[in-house]
Amino acid sequence: MEPTDPIFAIAVAAELAGMHPQTLRQYDRLELVVPKRTAGQSRRYSMRDVVQLREIARLGTEGVSLEGIRRILQLENQVAELSERVHELEAALADELLNRPGRRIFAGGGTGEVVSLRAGKRTQRNTQLVVWRPLDRE
Repeated sequence: MEPTDPIFAIAVAAELAGMHPQTLRQYDRLELVVPKRTAGQSRRYSMRDVVQLREIARLGTEGVSLEGIRRILQLENQVAELSERVHELEAALADELLNRPGRRIFAGGGTGEVVSLRAGKRTQRNTQLVVWRPLDRE
């Protein structure tokens, strides 16, 4: 279940928000919190709507006008939408970087250095042979 799923009837949403159902109807008319509607036009509130109703109540007790509350909610919703869009773009960019032809990968070189390679390439193998023998001690 998602926080935006419309599941609460107006009486239940009002009780969860600590408000009278008539207040929720008024907020719907003012477009502060607009619930989804059933086929029979009954209001259905989501958990996100209930959280917004609680926020409206809190802001109201702090002396913020309904118009001020409307603007705050608009800005909060805009920030949430923009944050979601940023996450979508970050995921798309990460996917693009991973799937881009010619992307670079890194490998360990023969002497421990980090070597940058194009995808599909292998490191060069070092075929030198090192022979060691102890020094003659006379």
